[in-house]
Amino acid sequence: MYGWIWRKLPGNLVVRGFAALVLAGLVAAVLWYVVFPWIEPRVSLDLTTVGR
Repeated sequence: MYGWIWRKLPGNLVVRGFAALVLAGLVAAVLWYVVFPWIEPRVSLDLTTVGR
């Protein structure tokens, strides 16, 4: 999959590297600001059962 994305990116090595970093940043931003806040109320991460 990553090879397919790398082959589809335009330009030489420097341009492809920059585009890959921008794409990774966009994916991280969407996860951080959209997906994680949406899923956080549905996952109980605050409930601990250690020591009971």
